[in-house]
Amino acid sequence: MTIQVIGAGFGRTGTKSLKSALEQLGFEKCYHMVEVNEHNHKHEWLKAHRGQPINWDVLFNGFKATVDWPSCNLWREQLKHFPDAKIILSLRDSASWYESIMNTIYPYSKQSLDSEDPQLHYSGKWAFEIIWDRIFDGRLNEREFVIDKFNRHNQSVIEETPSEKLLIFEAQNGWEPLCDFLGVPVPDTHYPHTNTTNQFKDAVTHHEPASSD
Repeated sequence: MTIQVIGAGFGRTGTKSLKSALEQLGFEKCYHMVEVNEHNHKHEWLKAHRGQPINWDVLFNGFKATVDWPSCNLWREQLKHFPDAKIILSLRDSASWYESIMNTIYPYSKQSLDSEDPQLHYSGKWAFEIIWDRIFDGRLNEREFVIDKFNRHNQSVIEETPSEKLLIFEAQNGWEPLCDFLGVPVPDTHYPHTNTTNQFKDAVTHHEPASSD
């Protein structure tokens, strides 16, 4: 088994829904932030983000696709290792994306970082190293700066990926462009819609593992 689809879009661009969609289309399993905790992969991702060598085949053993943080940060490295993979850049309106991260995963990361529970504290420290400090310089309260980083990331994916290997995708587009890009039939079901802001907050309230979507 090898990675066939690499999701390059940041968290909170519909990545949890995209994970579900890809798995329905036969790209099972799809690696997402939820798998990091499930498979105890935090240390491996730290190594990868620090430029240390990791075994991508071992990390993604049993998976056909990847989406979301932390994977999307290293989409170039994955494409180099899996050169036949296709790239999906999940997008949404930048203003609504910013509001979403500031109402979900960022405050959750800060809460974890400040926790006296060693496991939660480590999770928060991990998230800051690979996302909030690494990508956004810890300047999350500077709205225009963060949105600019978001837009620059998306533009770099567009500019660096051959057009025939890239799908620019928004969840509102539904099944058709996704299925056409991947060469699979359109399911007779609605496109998934999961992990909304309210669902995220409810999961945190009930102490369920939070995912970035």
